[in-house]
Amino acid sequence: MATLVEKFFDDKDALTKELSATLEQSLIDGINDDGRAVLMVSGGSSPAAAYKHLSTLDLDWQNVDVAMVDERWVEPNHEKSNEAFIKSTLLQNFGNAANFITMKNDASTAQQGAEKCEAAYSALKAPYDVTILGMGPDGHTASLFPHADGLENGLTTTQTVCAINAIQSDVTGSITERMTLTLHAIANSKVVKLLISGEEKLAVYKQAKAGGDVNDMPLRAVLNHPDINIEVYWAP
Repeated sequence: MATLVEKFFDDKDALTKELSATLEQSLIDGINDDGRAVLMVSGGSSPAAAYKHLSTLDLDWQNVDVAMVDERWVEPNHEKSNEAFIKSTLLQNFGNAANFITMKNDASTAQQGAEKCEAAYSALKAPYDVTILGMGPDGHTASLFPHADGLENGLTTTQTVCAINAIQSDVTGSITERMTLTLHAIANSKVVKLLISGEEKLAVYKQAKAGGDVNDMPLRAVLNHPDINIEVYWAP
């Protein structure tokens, strides 16, 4: 069972304040201990304010590697690109000096681009200092979607990244082709921060935590992993 600490807040501002402070400390510690820090980032609204705050801090950003947790297989200028989101929030101000590792490359499909992406990610320091995860109302995390093509590989391989083709739903939208960190890679983190907001997602999280089939709710594989130190941040 993963080491699990729940941090529930009265509002999103309080969550952002705590998340920002702990991320800052993790980056400082990573640089001090190893010479470099590695921050794995997810898209979504929950971490946006913390990313923007981090970008304004005068840290040793040239020794920070920022890499994507997952990505839709779209061009970086696409409105749904996680890369574009990270560039507009975290990689601003001082944060612009960080070394950014993206998942999307020039391959026509995620499957064809997986080997090149794996090589880029394999060069990163491990264990990563922090991995930030979100969660969907369907119980997915990263791009590990329920019953997706590639999910079994994502949960069992010792590779760092894998291609996923999700089953189209209201959650996935029309872009089902993704690249994602594998469960093995997520576990290769000093700490994983799972960010949740709202009552609906809190109920889904509790359902996942209660156990059951990981194919129905892949978040269960993270929550039940024996080696993952996970901190759950929730605000209404």
